[in-house]
Amino acid sequence: MSFSGATEEVQWEDHLLFKVGGKIFVISALDNTAENMMSMKCDPEIFDELVESEGIVPAPYLAKAKWIAVKKNCRLKPAELKALIKTSYNLVFQKLPKRVKTEIQFPS
Repeated sequence: MSFSGATEEVQWEDHLLFKVGGKIFVISALDNTAENMMSMKCDPEIFDELVESEGIVPAPYLAKAKWIAVKKNCRLKPAELKALIKTSYNLVFQKLPKRVKTEIQFPS
């Protein structure tokens, strides 16, 4: 899956971050022993519904901003997980300054 302007980098020694416009939209644990597989921003309107699902919890330190953590035991189908990642990307992209969005959409 590819997103326009998305970058990735390892940070905090054991986390792979996916960013757009310098802002994080997915945090993925590189440590196989980590309980949470990945965290991402979600639509605030479905946050409460999502965290009631098995294997999805409020993301540590980020729940106030409506981020969820997907645990290893989560029963999401791959298509559902991809949809959550796409939503996270879109939510973060929408908040970027107009200049940054334009640079991403129309690179020189």
